[in-house]
Amino acid sequence: MTNTSLKDLLPLCQGGQQGPSSSLAFRERKAQQKIEKPVSLGSWQDFSVTLPAPLAITALSCQEPKKMKASVVLSLIGYLVVPSGAAVMARCRVAKKLYEGGLDNFEGYSLENWVCLAYFESKFNPTAIYENLPGGYTGYGLFQIRSHDWCDRGKNRCHVSCSALLNPNLKKTIECAKRIVKGKDGMGAWPSWSLNCRLADNLERWLDGCRF
Repeated sequence: MTNTSLKDLLPLCQGGQQGPSSSLAFRERKAQQKIEKPVSLGSWQDFSVTLPAPLAITALSCQEPKKMKASVVLSLIGYLVVPSGAAVMARCRVAKKLYEGGLDNFEGYSLENWVCLAYFESKFNPTAIYENLPGGYTGYGLFQIRSHDWCDRGKNRCHVSCSALLNPNLKKTIECAKRIVKGKDGMGAWPSWSLNCRLADNLERWLDGCRF
């Protein structure tokens, strides 16, 4: 981002006086040269921060001071936090992870049921977070495990941090899912399973082409 302050710009907008640099055109060129490339923090929990050229140019436009500040704030809101990229896993990779984690026929539920559940809960995104305001909870990870009962933002029946349920290795997710399915509702603890998987007559399709 440029180091040009709003105070520096005011003389230019109030009658053509020169600021620290020789001209507005010079400032715009300088701003464009300093626009930084997206910065990725490199982990699956992180976000990339991108400050595009329009942000600097907006800050340099000759507007009234209040409007100028507002436009900068709005630009920051629009660009400061951007997901670093989808973490969606391939269907057969999900199936293999769940198989290796011991979910095939766990408590009588086939692997196909678990893969079906993962799709309808998170579309195979192990880092998915969904805030359900009406329900008063947040869903975490591949199975969208609910915070108010199962992780450390609620009753924590799984004895796990909610952030650990976002790890693509799925270890904590699988451990918690096993605890959930042992309850009286079984996989019915997930309404999406009851709606989309429980009575499906083509569950085998979830393992089509998969090799373990």
